[in-house]
Amino acid sequence: MIVLGIESSCDDTGAALVTDQKEILGEALQSQEEHKQYGGVVPEIAARAHLEHVDEMISVCLQRAHMDLSQIDAVAASAGPGLIGGVVVGVMSAKAIALALNKPFVAVNHLEGHALCARIAHPIEFPYLLLLVSGGHCQILVVKNVGEYQRLGTTIDDAAGEAFDKVAKMLGLGYPGGPMIEKLAAVGDDRRFTLPHPLANSGDCNLSFSGLKTAVRKIAESYASDGDVAHAILPKQDVADICACFQMTATECLTSKLERAIKYFKQHYPTGQHVVVSGGVASNIYLRGKLKDLAERYDLDFAAPPIRFCTDNGVMVAWAGLERFRLGLTNDLDFKPRPRWPLDENAPKAAGAGGVKA
Repeated sequence: MIVLGIESSCDDTGAALVTDQKEILGEALQSQEEHKQYGGVVPEIAARAHLEHVDEMISVCLQRAHMDLSQIDAVAASAGPGLIGGVVVGVMSAKAIALALNKPFVAVNHLEGHALCARIAHPIEFPYLLLLVSGGHCQILVVKNVGEYQRLGTTIDDAAGEAFDKVAKMLGLGYPGGPMIEKLAAVGDDRRFTLPHPLANSGDCNLSFSGLKTAVRKIAESYASDGDVAHAILPKQDVADICACFQMTATECLTSKLERAIKYFKQHYPTGQHVVVSGGVASNIYLRGKLKDLAERYDLDFAAPPIRFCTDNGVMVAWAGLERFRLGLTNDLDFKPRPRWPLDENAPKAAGAGGVKA
Protein backbone atom coordinates (compact mmCIF):
# COMPACT_ATOMS: atom_id res chain seq x y z
CA MET A 1 0.00 0.00 0.00
CA ILE A 2 1.48 3.35 -1.10
CA VAL A 3 0.14 6.81 -0.26
CA LEU A 4 1.27 10.14 -1.67
CA GLY A 5 1.13 12.96 0.87
CA ILE A 6 1.14 16.70 0.12
CA GLU A 7 1.91 19.37 2.73
CA SER A 8 1.24 23.09 2.14
CA SER A 9 -0.34 24.42 5.34
CA CYS A 10 2.22 27.11 6.20
CA ASP A 11 5.60 27.90 4.62
CA ASP A 12 6.90 24.45 3.60
CA THR A 13 5.83 22.72 0.39
CA GLY A 14 6.33 18.99 0.79
CA ALA A 15 5.51 15.71 -0.89
CA ALA A 16 6.30 12.14 0.10
CA LEU A 17 5.50 8.54 -0.77
CA VAL A 18 5.09 6.18 2.19
CA THR A 19 4.16 2.49 2.40
CA ASP A 20 2.26 0.53 5.03
CA GLN A 21 5.59 -1.15 5.85
CA LYS A 22 6.86 2.24 7.07
CA GLU A 23 9.10 2.72 4.06
CA ILE A 24 9.70 6.24 2.77
CA LEU A 25 10.04 5.66 -0.96
CA GLY A 26 10.66 9.27 -1.88
CA GLU A 27 10.28 12.76 -0.47
CA ALA A 28 10.82 16.39 -1.44
CA LEU A 29 10.57 19.60 0.54
CA GLN A 30 10.82 23.27 -0.40
CA SER A 31 11.14 25.67 2.54
CA GLN A 32 10.19 29.21 1.64
CA GLU A 33 12.97 31.74 2.17
CA GLU A 34 10.80 34.67 1.12
CA HIS A 35 9.54 35.32 4.65
CA LYS A 36 12.86 35.94 6.41
CA GLN A 37 12.91 39.64 5.56
CA TYR A 38 9.53 40.03 7.27
CA GLY A 39 10.39 38.11 10.43
CA GLY A 40 7.37 35.82 9.99
CA VAL A 41 5.17 34.11 7.45
CA VAL A 42 3.19 36.34 5.06
CA PRO A 43 0.08 34.33 4.03
CA GLU A 44 -0.28 35.74 0.51
CA ILE A 45 3.39 35.17 -0.29
CA ALA A 46 3.18 31.66 1.14
CA ALA A 47 0.16 30.74 -0.97
CA ARG A 48 1.82 31.95 -4.17
CA ALA A 49 5.01 30.05 -3.35
CA HIS A 50 3.07 26.82 -2.75
CA LEU A 51 1.35 27.24 -6.11
CA GLU A 52 4.76 27.70 -7.75
CA HIS A 53 6.44 24.70 -6.09
CA VAL A 54 3.81 22.01 -5.45
CA ASP A 55 3.96 20.34 -8.88
CA GLU A 56 7.75 20.32 -8.78
CA MET A 57 7.82 18.73 -5.32
CA ILE A 58 5.46 15.97 -6.42
CA SER A 59 7.57 15.32 -9.53
CA VAL A 60 10.84 15.25 -7.58
CA CYS A 61 9.31 12.90 -5.04
CA LEU A 62 8.19 10.50 -7.75
CA GLN A 63 11.58 10.66 -9.47
CA ARG A 64 13.39 9.81 -6.24
CA ALA A 65 11.05 6.85 -5.71
CA HIS A 66 11.45 5.75 -9.35
CA MET A 67 7.66 5.64 -9.63
CA ASP A 68 4.79 7.24 -11.48
CA LEU A 69 1.44 8.35 -10.12
CA SER A 70 -0.40 5.29 -11.41
CA GLN A 71 1.37 3.18 -8.77
CA ILE A 72 -0.06 4.97 -5.73
CA ASP A 73 -3.09 3.61 -3.88
CA ALA A 74 -4.32 6.93 -2.46
CA VAL A 75 -3.40 10.61 -2.24
CA ALA A 76 -3.54 12.66 0.96
CA ALA A 77 -3.15 16.36 1.68
CA SER A 78 -3.05 18.64 4.70
CA ALA A 79 -6.59 20.02 4.58
CA GLY A 80 -6.33 22.26 7.65
CA PRO A 81 -5.76 23.85 10.02
CA GLY A 82 -3.38 26.32 8.45
CA LEU A 83 -3.10 29.33 6.18
CA ILE A 84 -6.10 28.80 3.94
CA GLY A 85 -4.40 29.92 0.72
CA GLY A 86 -1.68 27.32 1.06
CA VAL A 87 -4.08 24.64 2.28
CA VAL A 88 -6.23 25.15 -0.82
CA VAL A 89 -3.20 24.66 -3.09
CA GLY A 90 -2.33 21.29 -1.56
CA VAL A 91 -5.91 20.05 -1.35
CA MET A 92 -6.72 20.99 -4.94
CA SER A 93 -3.54 19.31 -6.18
CA ALA A 94 -4.44 16.11 -4.33
CA LYS A 95 -8.03 16.21 -5.56
CA ALA A 96 -6.87 16.66 -9.16
CA ILE A 97 -4.65 13.59 -8.89
CA ALA A 98 -7.40 11.57 -7.21
CA LEU A 99 -9.92 12.53 -9.89
CA ALA A 100 -7.58 11.95 -12.84
CA LEU A 101 -6.45 8.53 -11.61
CA ASN A 102 -9.67 7.47 -9.87
CA LYS A 103 -7.78 7.09 -6.58
CA PRO A 104 -9.11 7.70 -3.06
CA PHE A 105 -8.57 11.14 -1.54
CA VAL A 106 -7.72 11.53 2.17
CA ALA A 107 -8.11 14.91 3.88
CA VAL A 108 -5.55 14.97 6.68
CA ASN A 109 -5.83 17.18 9.72
CA HIS A 110 -2.38 18.79 9.81
CA LEU A 111 -2.21 18.29 13.58
CA GLU A 112 -2.94 14.59 13.14
CA GLY A 113 0.05 14.46 10.82
CA HIS A 114 2.21 15.66 13.70
CA ALA A 115 0.38 13.46 16.19
CA LEU A 116 0.97 10.20 14.29
CA CYS A 117 4.38 10.94 12.74
CA ALA A 118 6.40 9.30 15.52
CA ARG A 119 4.70 5.98 14.76
CA ILE A 120 6.55 5.71 11.46
CA ALA A 121 9.88 5.58 13.32
CA HIS A 122 8.94 3.89 16.62
CA PRO A 123 6.72 0.95 17.68
CA ILE A 124 4.20 3.11 19.53
CA GLU A 125 0.87 1.58 20.46
CA PHE A 126 -2.35 3.40 21.30
CA PRO A 127 -3.12 5.06 23.64
CA TYR A 128 -0.23 7.45 24.20
CA LEU A 129 0.25 10.91 25.66
CA LEU A 130 1.25 13.62 23.20
CA LEU A 131 2.81 17.04 23.62
CA LEU A 132 2.31 18.83 20.31
CA VAL A 133 4.46 21.96 20.14
CA SER A 134 4.88 23.97 16.97
CA GLY A 135 4.83 27.51 15.66
CA GLY A 136 1.07 27.68 15.56
CA HIS A 137 -0.09 25.06 18.04
CA CYS A 138 0.62 23.92 21.58
CA GLN A 139 -1.52 21.12 23.00
CA ILE A 140 -1.36 18.15 25.34
CA LEU A 141 -3.52 15.28 24.14
CA VAL A 142 -4.27 11.63 24.70
CA VAL A 143 -4.00 9.85 21.34
CA LYS A 144 -6.50 7.03 21.74
CA ASN A 145 -6.44 5.89 18.13
CA VAL A 146 -6.39 7.30 14.62
CA GLY A 147 -9.00 10.06 14.64
CA GLU A 148 -9.64 9.73 18.39
CA TYR A 149 -8.13 12.38 20.64
CA GLN A 150 -8.76 13.83 24.07
CA ARG A 151 -7.34 17.27 24.69
CA LEU A 152 -6.02 17.74 28.21
CA GLY A 153 -4.58 21.22 27.79
CA THR A 154 -3.78 23.93 25.28
CA THR A 155 -2.20 27.36 25.12
CA ILE A 156 -4.53 30.24 25.91
CA ASP A 157 -2.45 32.67 23.84
CA ASP A 158 0.83 32.18 21.98
CA ALA A 159 2.03 28.75 20.90
CA ALA A 160 5.46 27.74 22.14
CA GLY A 161 7.06 28.02 18.71
CA GLU A 162 5.44 31.40 18.16
CA ALA A 163 6.97 32.61 21.42
CA PHE A 164 10.41 31.37 20.32
CA ASP A 165 10.08 33.21 17.01
CA LYS A 166 8.88 36.45 18.59
CA VAL A 167 11.64 36.43 21.21
CA ALA A 168 14.21 35.80 18.49
CA LYS A 169 12.80 38.68 16.45
CA MET A 170 13.03 41.16 19.33
CA LEU A 171 16.63 40.03 19.95
CA GLY A 172 17.49 40.53 16.28
CA LEU A 173 18.16 36.84 15.61
CA GLY A 174 16.07 36.46 12.46
CA TYR A 175 13.43 33.95 11.39
CA PRO A 176 12.81 31.14 12.17
CA GLY A 177 13.92 31.87 15.71
CA GLY A 178 13.90 28.49 17.41
CA PRO A 179 17.19 27.14 16.01
CA MET A 180 19.06 30.38 16.77
CA ILE A 181 17.76 30.56 20.35
CA GLU A 182 18.78 26.94 20.94
CA LYS A 183 22.24 27.58 19.50
CA LEU A 184 22.88 30.67 21.63
CA ALA A 185 21.32 29.14 24.74
CA ALA A 186 24.01 26.47 24.66
CA VAL A 187 26.63 29.14 25.52
CA GLY A 188 24.44 31.23 27.81
CA ASP A 189 23.85 31.39 31.56
CA ASP A 190 20.32 30.10 32.20
CA ARG A 191 20.30 31.48 35.77
CA ARG A 192 21.14 35.09 35.01
CA PHE A 193 17.59 36.39 34.50
CA THR A 194 14.48 35.36 36.41
CA LEU A 195 11.50 34.89 34.12
CA PRO A 196 7.85 34.13 34.99
CA HIS A 197 6.09 30.77 34.66
CA PRO A 198 2.58 31.74 33.46
CA LEU A 199 -0.34 29.60 34.74
CA ALA A 200 2.01 27.70 37.04
CA ASN A 201 -0.70 27.50 39.72
CA SER A 202 -3.76 27.23 37.48
CA GLY A 203 -4.46 23.65 38.52
CA ASP A 204 -4.95 22.47 34.93
CA CYS A 205 -2.84 21.51 31.91
CA ASN A 206 -3.28 24.78 30.01
CA LEU A 207 -0.28 26.84 28.94
CA SER A 208 0.53 30.50 28.36
CA PHE A 209 3.61 32.08 26.83
CA SER A 210 2.51 35.69 26.35
CA GLY A 211 3.72 36.84 29.77
CA LEU A 212 7.03 35.06 29.33
CA LYS A 213 7.53 36.74 25.99
CA THR A 214 6.64 40.15 27.50
CA ALA A 215 9.17 39.62 30.31
CA VAL A 216 11.92 39.05 27.74
CA ARG A 217 10.84 42.19 25.89
CA LYS A 218 11.18 44.25 29.08
CA ILE A 219 14.72 42.96 29.60
CA ALA A 220 15.62 43.82 26.00
CA GLU A 221 14.04 47.28 26.30
CA SER A 222 16.25 48.04 29.30
CA TYR A 223 19.21 48.08 26.89
CA ALA A 224 17.68 50.94 24.86
CA SER A 225 18.07 54.52 26.02
CA ASP A 226 14.58 55.37 24.78
CA GLY A 227 13.00 52.12 25.95
CA ASP A 228 12.30 50.99 22.39
CA VAL A 229 13.34 47.37 21.85
CA ALA A 230 14.06 48.17 18.19
CA HIS A 231 16.88 50.48 19.37
CA ALA A 232 18.30 48.11 22.00
CA ILE A 233 21.98 47.24 21.68
CA LEU A 234 22.71 44.01 23.53
CA PRO A 235 26.18 42.50 24.00
CA LYS A 236 26.45 39.04 22.44
CA GLN A 237 26.84 37.28 25.78
CA ASP A 238 23.78 39.02 27.17
CA VAL A 239 21.75 37.81 24.20
CA ALA A 240 23.01 34.28 24.82
CA ASP A 241 22.07 34.54 28.51
CA ILE A 242 18.57 35.76 27.66
CA CYS A 243 18.16 32.89 25.19
CA ALA A 244 19.29 30.37 27.80
CA CYS A 245 16.90 31.71 30.43
CA PHE A 246 14.01 31.86 27.99
CA GLN A 247 14.60 28.34 26.69
CA MET A 248 14.90 26.94 30.22
CA THR A 249 11.76 28.69 31.44
CA ALA A 250 9.66 27.73 28.41
CA THR A 251 10.80 24.14 28.86
CA GLU A 252 9.92 24.23 32.56
CA CYS A 253 6.43 25.51 31.67
CA LEU A 254 5.95 22.65 29.23
CA THR A 255 7.34 19.92 31.49
CA SER A 256 5.36 21.01 34.55
CA LYS A 257 2.05 20.89 32.66
CA LEU A 258 3.01 17.65 30.94
CA GLU A 259 3.78 16.13 34.35
CA ARG A 260 0.26 16.97 35.47
CA ALA A 261 -1.05 15.34 32.29
CA ILE A 262 1.08 12.24 32.89
CA LYS A 263 -0.55 11.72 36.27
CA TYR A 264 -3.98 11.93 34.66
CA PHE A 265 -2.89 9.66 31.80
CA LYS A 266 -1.52 6.93 34.08
CA GLN A 267 -4.71 6.97 36.15
CA HIS A 268 -7.19 6.91 33.27
CA TYR A 269 -5.16 5.04 30.63
CA PRO A 270 -3.11 2.50 32.60
CA THR A 271 -2.22 0.50 29.47
CA GLY A 272 -0.52 3.51 27.85
CA GLN A 273 3.26 3.23 27.65
CA HIS A 274 4.51 6.24 25.69
CA VAL A 275 4.99 9.97 26.04
CA VAL A 276 5.48 11.50 22.59
CA VAL A 277 6.55 15.00 21.58
CA SER A 278 6.00 16.29 18.05
CA GLY A 279 5.86 19.53 16.07
CA GLY A 280 8.58 21.97 15.10
CA VAL A 281 9.64 22.79 18.66
CA ALA A 282 10.20 19.05 19.24
CA SER A 283 13.44 19.42 17.26
CA ASN A 284 14.90 21.30 20.25
CA ILE A 285 17.42 18.91 21.81
CA TYR A 286 17.33 20.60 25.23
CA LEU A 287 13.54 20.17 25.41
CA ARG A 288 13.77 16.55 24.26
CA GLY A 289 16.21 15.77 27.02
CA LYS A 290 14.02 17.24 29.75
CA LEU A 291 10.92 15.46 28.43
CA LYS A 292 12.78 12.15 28.25
CA ASP A 293 13.87 12.54 31.88
CA LEU A 294 10.28 13.33 32.89
CA ALA A 295 8.85 10.30 31.10
CA GLU A 296 11.41 7.98 32.66
CA ARG A 297 10.56 9.24 36.16
CA TYR A 298 7.05 7.90 35.60
CA ASP A 299 8.20 4.62 33.99
CA LEU A 300 6.99 5.65 30.54
CA ASP A 301 8.83 5.37 27.24
CA PHE A 302 9.70 8.60 25.47
CA ALA A 303 9.51 8.94 21.69
CA ALA A 304 9.74 11.68 19.09
CA PRO A 305 9.87 11.78 15.29
CA PRO A 306 13.30 12.10 13.69
CA ILE A 307 14.26 15.76 13.89
CA ARG A 308 13.86 16.31 10.15
CA PHE A 309 10.22 15.22 10.45
CA CYS A 310 9.36 17.53 13.34
CA THR A 311 8.82 20.56 11.16
CA ASP A 312 6.14 20.44 8.46
CA ASN A 313 6.84 17.83 5.79
CA GLY A 314 5.18 15.51 3.31
CA VAL A 315 6.12 12.33 5.16
CA MET A 316 3.90 13.09 8.14
CA VAL A 317 0.95 13.81 5.83
CA ALA A 318 1.51 10.66 3.79
CA TRP A 319 1.76 8.56 6.96
CA ALA A 320 -1.34 10.05 8.56
CA GLY A 321 -3.13 9.59 5.24
CA LEU A 322 -2.04 5.97 5.13
CA GLU A 323 -3.17 5.36 8.71
CA ARG A 324 -6.59 6.76 7.83
CA PHE A 325 -6.80 5.06 4.42
CA ARG A 326 -6.22 1.57 5.77
CA LEU A 327 -9.10 2.15 8.20
CA GLY A 328 -11.34 3.18 5.32
CA LEU A 329 -11.36 6.85 6.36
CA THR A 330 -11.37 8.56 2.96
CA ASN A 331 -13.09 11.76 1.82
CA ASP A 332 -15.28 12.87 -1.07
CA LEU A 333 -13.85 15.35 -3.54
CA ASP A 334 -16.23 18.04 -2.30
CA PHE A 335 -14.38 18.20 1.03
CA LYS A 336 -13.77 21.84 1.92
CA PRO A 337 -10.36 22.91 3.27
CA ARG A 338 -10.57 24.14 6.84
CA PRO A 339 -8.46 27.01 8.20
CA ARG A 340 -9.51 25.89 11.70
CA TRP A 341 -9.91 22.21 12.55
CA PRO A 342 -9.67 21.12 16.20
CA LEU A 343 -7.96 17.75 16.47
CA ASP A 344 -10.30 16.67 19.26
CA GLU A 345 -13.44 17.76 17.43
CA ASN A 346 -16.51 15.77 18.52
CA ALA A 347 -14.47 14.14 21.29
CA PRO A 348 -15.42 14.39 24.97
CA LYS A 349 -13.41 17.03 26.84
CA ALA A 350 -11.37 16.23 29.91
CA ALA A 351 -12.83 17.04 33.32
CA GLY A 352 -12.63 20.67 34.39
CA ALA A 353 -13.08 23.83 32.38
CA GLY A 354 -10.24 24.25 29.93
CA GLY A 355 -8.35 21.11 30.85
CA VAL A 356 -7.47 18.49 33.41
CA LYS A 357 -7.71 19.50 37.03
CA ALA A 358 -5.33 18.14 39.62
